[in-house]
Amino acid sequence: MQTILGANGTIAKVLAKELKKYTDKIRLVSRNPARINESDELFPADLTDSAMVEKAIEGSEVVYLVVGLEYKLKVWEDKWPKLVRAVIEACIKNNARLVFFDNVYMYDIKAIPHMTEDSPLNPPSKKGLVRKQLAEMIMEEVREGKLLALIARSADFYGPDNKNSFVTAMVYNNLKKGKAANWFMNADKRHSFTYTPDAAKATALLGNTTDAFNQVWHLPTDKNALTGRQLVELFSKEMKVKNKVSVIPMWMLKILGLFISLLREMPEMMYQYDRDYFFDSSKFDKRFTFKTTTYQEGVKITVQHSG
Repeated sequence: MQTILGANGTIAKVLAKELKKYTDKIRLVSRNPARINESDELFPADLTDSAMVEKAIEGSEVVYLVVGLEYKLKVWEDKWPKLVRAVIEACIKNNARLVFFDNVYMYDIKAIPHMTEDSPLNPPSKKGLVRKQLAEMIMEEVREGKLLALIARSADFYGPDNKNSFVTAMVYNNLKKGKAANWFMNADKRHSFTYTPDAAKATALLGNTTDAFNQVWHLPTDKNALTGRQLVELFSKEMKVKNKVSVIPMWMLKILGLFISLLREMPEMMYQYDRDYFFDSSKFDKRFTFKTTTYQEGVKITVQHSG
C-alpha cells in the first residue's frame, strides 16, 4: 500500500496517476478524497487529528506527505509541527517509508541565487523557520535509525490545472483578462519554476527507489531559468496577447495586503524575488534518466490546459 496524505492537491492528483506504474494499491487521504484511479482506496480523514493520521497510515509501505495547509503563518506554526510529528510516529510504528514534499523556504538568503541540497538551512522568514523545523524533525529520526525517509524539494510551481500557483494567478489570469501580468519586486531577475507534472512524476520515482531514501532531493527543474519578463513573454506568445508586465514593489504589496489576506502573508518572502532564484536539480539529473520539461514546453501545455 502506498498512501498519499493530502490527496486533493495539484501534486497529489498527478502523483496518484504516476504511482500506478509501481502499485495497484494506492490510498488517498484527505477530508474529501476523490478517486483518481479505479482501484484507489479512499480514506476520508482530518489530518489535524493525530489519531486519524495513524489510522490513515496503518498498513502502508510508503507514505507521501503532500499536504497544503492554509498559507498563514499562525496556521503553519500551529499545525505543521503537529502533523509532521504524527506522521513520523505513525510511519515508525508501521515500518513505513516517508516521502516529504517540501519547498525551499528554509535555505539561507545567500543561497537563493544557486540552491542545492547542500545549501545552508538558515531561513530569513518565519515561514522558513517552520519549514526548517519540519525538515530537522524528519532527518533527526533518520539519523537515529528510526525512520526511512526522504525529502523531495521543489521550486515555486507552474503547470496545468494549478490554480494556486503564482504564475497562474499573477501571470496567466491577468493576461487572459487583457491586463498586464504582475511580478513581484524585479522582473529582470532569473526565477526557477518546477513544472508540476515533473514534480509529481519524480516524487513517485523517488518513493519507489530504495537507495533514494535518507537524503534530500531537488526535484527536476529546467536549468535554463528565465527572468520574469522572459516567462511572461512566453505566456503572451502562447496566448497570443499583448506582452506587458507590471512590477509590484514592496510598498504596493503592503498596501494590497490590507485588502487581500494572501498578499498580507507575502512581504517576508520577497527576498526570493529581489534577486536571482536558481534551483539546481543536477543531483537528480545525474542519478535518474528523466526528461525534464523545458519552460517552452511547459508554458505551451499550461496554456492549452487552462483554456
